Amino acid sequence: MFKISHRGNLSGPSLSLENSPSQIDNAINESYDCEVDIYINKDKHIFLGHDSPNYEIDLDWLLDRKNHLWIHCKNLSALHYFTEFRDQLNFFFHDTDQYALTSKGFIWAYPSQSFQTNTIVVLPEIFDEFWHINIDSTSIGICSDFIGKI
Repeated sequence: MFKISHRGNLSGPSLSLENSPSQIDNAINESYDCEVDIYINKDKHIFLGHDSPNYEIDLDWLLDRKNHLWIHCKNLSALHYFTEFRDQLNFFFHDTDQYALTSKGFIWAYPSQSFQTNTIVVLPEIFDEFWHINIDSTSIGICSDFIGKI
């Protein structure tokens, strides 16, 4: 089962650190995969950040961590850019869609959606205080702000 840190968080949201390169590296060093939010601007500069582009990184930074990243494209430019790297990087785009298909063929389920085989359950803690008990063994992974407590 994939255990995916949401924006680098391990034991709860950390708004001042989430999506920062150091937070992401910390989650990876703790043996977790990591969901990251990525923007690409008109000059094709790559940024980490949830609500806005906050931390500039480069393609090499992503490629060095490619086996551990689940890239959430936050704008159309990011989605378009990463199509050139679909064989190397695992990325997806969604806003309020119930499900998204990642470039590696996994189903990314928006919080509170049902799930089946090959589905990543996202932020179950938002809607179910007993989420750690109710995660179905048929899912292929979980993405959580509390992944370090699983």
